[in-house]
Amino acid sequence: MEPSQTPRDMFSQILAGNRPQAAAWVRGGKDAASLSGLVKFFDTPYGGILVEAEIFGLPNISRENSSDFYGIHIHEKGDCSGDFSGAGGHYNPDHQPHPRHRGDLLPLLGSQGYAWGAFYDKRFQVQDILGRSVVIHRNRDDFTSQPSGDSGEMIGCGVIYPGG
Repeated sequence: MEPSQTPRDMFSQILAGNRPQAAAWVRGGKDAASLSGLVKFFDTPYGGILVEAEIFGLPNISRENSSDFYGIHIHEKGDCSGDFSGAGGHYNPDHQPHPRHRGDLLPLLGSQGYAWGAFYDKRFQVQDILGRSVVIHRNRDDFTSQPSGDSGEMIGCGVIYPGG
């Protein structure tokens, strides 16, 4: 008899064999020019989405055996020009305090410049975030400070487009 399939089993299959319904190619700004990566958004059969991020060139890349946390959020606008300030604030259609914005994501844990992570989220759907941006911040999100977690300057940005 086969064991019942858990959500983790389904998520593994989704990540391994499917194209995302949306994705953002993230590039670094002038203070993190080597930063790049891809954030993917997958529909799931559970009513939420699966978010997968793989980021290279985070600022701690040159410190041997280092690890640091970085804030990552969905921002209101899909403008990643210049210093990324055109991306606006966190995606927050319900006007909730931080960290209850729909755009508040789990932090990235960078290990000597590289981060990979995946998580499940039911606070938004893919169609809600198309045309918005994913922003990586220099510091960790403290999940307390208002209005956005005191995660520092925007060091990476990517517009969320359909498909992948």
